[in-house]
Amino acid sequence: MNRFGLADLGIGIGLRTAHFGEILAEAPAVDWFEVLSENFLDAGGRPLHVLDRVAERYPVALHGVSLSIGSTDPLDRAYLRKLKALAERTRARWVSDHLCWTGVLGRNTHDLLPLPYDEATLRHVTRRVKQVQEVLERPLVLENPSTYLAFTASTMTEWEFLARLCDDAGCGLLLDVNNVYVSGYNHGFDPRQYIDAVPVDRVVQVHLAGHTNHGTHILDTHDGPATSAVWSLYSHLCARTGPVSTLFEWDASIPPLDAVRREAEKARPLRSAAWRTGTDGP
Repeated sequence: MNRFGLADLGIGIGLRTAHFGEILAEAPAVDWFEVLSENFLDAGGRPLHVLDRVAERYPVALHGVSLSIGSTDPLDRAYLRKLKALAERTRARWVSDHLCWTGVLGRNTHDLLPLPYDEATLRHVTRRVKQVQEVLERPLVLENPSTYLAFTASTMTEWEFLARLCDDAGCGLLLDVNNVYVSGYNHGFDPRQYIDAVPVDRVVQVHLAGHTNHGTHILDTHDGPATSAVWSLYSHLCARTGPVSTLFEWDASIPPLDAVRREAEKARPLRSAAWRTGTDGP
């Protein structure tokens, strides 16, 4: 159990436009939905109608890409107020974003850019996380991003940085297992070392997804099933955390809803088996 007392929601998928009609008409067997915050902050009409209906039937968590917690630009207070209002409207179980920066000097790159992992950055991000939590009046949950380069100025590993940030800022962790695997491949570290080092009492949610291996590097593409290596890493995590809210991301080349749901459901037996046996599952 995480230290925030946030419940295990089971197995969820992302709320995507391609599936709106089917979700409203059939109320599919999905435990919960993750909602991309930016898609609904200023929405009206049918998208907001769909979101309201989904939030009436299912637990919802918000997931953002625009917080830019690592930037040196001032925090966008108007954005945070809208985010808080959306969380209240949907009765969101938690609000998450990424450990990254997305722009500087008022310019948005629309990408999740990596940070140097050093003491100065830790102090800077800790201060900003606390400010965000004061506005939202709830813990912020941060996700480890997939990365493709590293800063020579870093004085600690990403997992060391995340553990200290969670402790110093009092925030939660959305552990993206696919991103751990992708970054491990790209930077040459053992992804199991990362999993073994994260503070399990801070893990509120897990992400799983597909990726594309280009030989020299892996891209986090979210366009297909997860690989066996990612499922194995997920089992390894669950042996430490026990069952935790798990979300399968499928954001490109999106298939019918049932195909996404079937892929997500692969997590159910793995997480239970790993926790019962204390091993990496079957």
